[in-house]
Amino acid sequence: MTNQETVQNGIFEMGPKNDAYAAFFTGQSYLQGLVNDPAINVGVGNVTFEPGCRNHWHIHHAGYQILLVTGGQGWYQEAGQPAQLLTPGMVIVTHDGVKHWHGATKDSWFSHVAITTGTPEWLEAVSDEDYNQLSK
Repeated sequence: MTNQETVQNGIFEMGPKNDAYAAFFTGQSYLQGLVNDPAINVGVGNVTFEPGCRNHWHIHHAGYQILLVTGGQGWYQEAGQPAQLLTPGMVIVTHDGVKHWHGATKDSWFSHVAITTGTPEWLEAVSDEDYNQLSK
């Protein structure tokens, strides 16, 4: 099975194109909500990225984000820190107020479950120049 098939047929449904947040991504992503209980104030979603797709820099205010990597290979970077290569089974915790981004590597589909609280502040896109300097 190819990387694309493995990610698209992962443990959670891939979901439709992520049109609601498309303005905050470079490339194509997909989003499947996993918890749809209005009494729960934590967002839980399976996010899938096509190769080269990444979200913009962003900050979670009055909250946090936990990423559970479920498929493919991706990147996670906090402002002022080197990017980290992400592979299935890794867990990333982003604390309140930390500027960061995450997404697929250039040549791999990528998926993670995002557990998120608080309010996101979407910032500038990760530049092609900075992204293209990353290597595995």
